[in-house]
Amino acid sequence: MSASSEEPSAAATISRGGKTRRKVTLKLTYLEVNSWVCEVQPQEGQGQAPLRILVDPLVVGNLDFGAPWLFDGAKKNPRVKALGVDELLAPETGPPDLLLITQSLDDHCHVRTLTQLSARAPDLPVVTTPNARAVLASLPTPFRRVTYLEPGQSTAVGDQVQVLATAGPVLGPPWQRPENGYILLMTTADDDDGHGLLYLEPHCVYDRSFLETKRLRADVVVTPVVKQLLPGNFTLVSGQEDAVDLARLLRARYVVPMSNGDVDAGGLLAAVLSKQGTTQSFEALLSEALPQVQVLDPVPGVPLQLQLELDISGPGQI
Repeated sequence: MSASSEEPSAAATISRGGKTRRKVTLKLTYLEVNSWVCEVQPQEGQGQAPLRILVDPLVVGNLDFGAPWLFDGAKKNPRVKALGVDELLAPETGPPDLLLITQSLDDHCHVRTLTQLSARAPDLPVVTTPNARAVLASLPTPFRRVTYLEPGQSTAVGDQVQVLATAGPVLGPPWQRPENGYILLMTTADDDDGHGLLYLEPHCVYDRSFLETKRLRADVVVTPVVKQLLPGNFTLVSGQEDAVDLARLLRARYVVPMSNGDVDAGGLLAAVLSKQGTTQSFEALLSEALPQVQVLDPVPGVPLQLQLELDISGPGQI
């Protein structure tokens, strides 16, 4: 499903009331599990290649964490299953500009995929959590341009996009550093803070106080909406009412569900994992709480394209 939020106008950049209004095309392609391809193209840059970002790619073999007896997950969509590293690096739209990794575990930082990616494209810029440092250092051909972001830190990608790290789940003892989520911010020369274009985090876990204090927002929120539970009602991946609350905090206009538990799975862990809620029950919760927010359920392998109009503040404005 795709949607357009506004009709195109003659001008791609409009100034109103001290704010710059910019039209941006955002294209999201879901590759199942936690993998996405994000493309960002300001309309004043039409004719140029879009900024292309790979997120948590997993395209070499199944997801098994090195222990298939424990968990062995295979993608379902034949079109997505057929994709490999060659397709990620040389699609019709051009090679990627950035590899974005949210977490250090294999369902995000997939060693077999990254081994092939780094061998083919060692100069591909990487932005990731410091938790993934050991995994990336162990690759036979390490990436040469890696930026490690703690939650709250950001880095520029090109001259119009900032990647801001946010806090995700703690996957270990309580004192361990959290994993990352990210907000893509569109910026101008007069506004380093920018406008939140896209928020993505694969466990629907977030630091409420950080998002509120920083007054962060994102027009598009990519998040799981179906909870995944371990025995004892331990939440592995959140969703449902927590995803509604996330959309409210970020003042989202669209929510794009991430169905990262929807795989053909075997192994001991698969036998004890359970789900709570559905995409439909999430839509009902969201419609009641935030009726103005649309849910756009992506079809794996099929680009979801949005035409967005952003208000980017000038100096001294929020």
